[in-house]
Amino acid sequence: MANDKILVVDDEDSMCNFLSIMLKKEGYQITTAHSGEEALKKLDKAAHDVVISDLKMKGMNGLGLIDELNKRESVPFVIIMTAFATIESAIEALKKGAFDYITKPFKVDEIKLAVARALEQRRIRSENVYLKKQLHKKEAFGDIIGKSDAIMEVLSQVRKIADSESTVLLTGESGTGKELIARAVHEHSYRSEKPFVTVNCGALPEELLESELFGHVKGSFTGAIRDKEGLFKVAHEGSFFLDEVGEMSPRIQVKLLRVLQEKEIVPVGGTSPIKVDVRLIAATNADLDSAVSMGHFRKDLFYRLNVIPIHIPPLRERKEDILLLIDYFLKKYSEPDGKVKKINPASRKILGNYAWPGNVRELENVVERAVTLQKSNTITEKDLPEKIVKGQGRVMARANELENPTLETIEKAYILWVLRESGWQKQRAAETLGIDPSTLYRKIEKYGLKELKEHSIGEAR
Repeated sequence: MANDKILVVDDEDSMCNFLSIMLKKEGYQITTAHSGEEALKKLDKAAHDVVISDLKMKGMNGLGLIDELNKRESVPFVIIMTAFATIESAIEALKKGAFDYITKPFKVDEIKLAVARALEQRRIRSENVYLKKQLHKKEAFGDIIGKSDAIMEVLSQVRKIADSESTVLLTGESGTGKELIARAVHEHSYRSEKPFVTVNCGALPEELLESELFGHVKGSFTGAIRDKEGLFKVAHEGSFFLDEVGEMSPRIQVKLLRVLQEKEIVPVGGTSPIKVDVRLIAATNADLDSAVSMGHFRKDLFYRLNVIPIHIPPLRERKEDILLLIDYFLKKYSEPDGKVKKINPASRKILGNYAWPGNVRELENVVERAVTLQKSNTITEKDLPEKIVKGQGRVMARANELENPTLETIEKAYILWVLRESGWQKQRAAETLGIDPSTLYRKIEKYGLKELKEHSIGEAR
């Protein structure tokens, strides 16, 4: 009750004072206004749960006030006070959306009861809205398709941590759907009505990334002809998704650490800090533990980011989802031209057995390509990339030869096979794998594949 706010609107001081004193004794927070116009200004400054308004006032009357309130997103419950002679106008107020009316002169208990009923109904309405949102959040995960235990575990984690303020670090290979999971975290949180801003740290040069994230002031560098608001400011009160966070330069890592520690940013060329309220969700396909050990990534920043780690499994670890995803993408890309495509059993088997080193993104690209190029109603093996038709058996056979293979062992085998199939053309291999060339170079270095390349050339000689 102490938090319930009531606005009393009457052009007579005596009535405002009487209701204010009486309702304060009941434990309510009371604000008064002497006209409809003043009431709207008070409501602009602070939300109220109930408005008690006289029907007849100078300027904007009670009916006009209700009309203006109905234009707003959040409408308080309105109780109209009226003389018996204007009872028809009071009924009109009810038709416009007023909760109740009382006739003057009224007993103290009448106004107390009307206020209590209005507050109870408001609480019920708020609870219903909340429960509907929670039910929608519980069931809705947008474009995240799957029924495997692996993906169900991820979605279970999302539900548990969505309303937390803690930073989330999403890990997983390229193409596994980290941005979809980040968006799910945002949409299931209380920040869901606020902005969701995404930035790929690996896609922008250092100077441009710094300006995009933190903004800049006019004249801070060549071309800065006006002040620019940073994306952290744009995301205020919402969620900020930083993809490929491992690609950040040391200088930007320091500035990001300040955001997490101090909840503020300083634009490029600026001196005054700007407070920001964001929930940070970071993602990486790199091994940040190794990057910290090698001195490429700040240890203190890693600890700040890794508060809630969620690992997104590769598609090869959720094979029961592959056919579901195929059907989903078939429908998605068949709908624009109205032609529903089918895929023959042999092609489904090939796609179901393929290792998908590029994960869901690679699968989507393959299905989109097949739908686009196939003019008939059925997709066959001829519509699939040759590397998938010929290569899936060899890749899976190699993985099955290993006894209890680790993920790194399997990844190493996939990358080596793709490199050999592409003639060690790294750009082409990166496209096949669905990763950036810079990421491929790091993995070649990590697994010592340069040496393997030289060895295989020597054998060929």
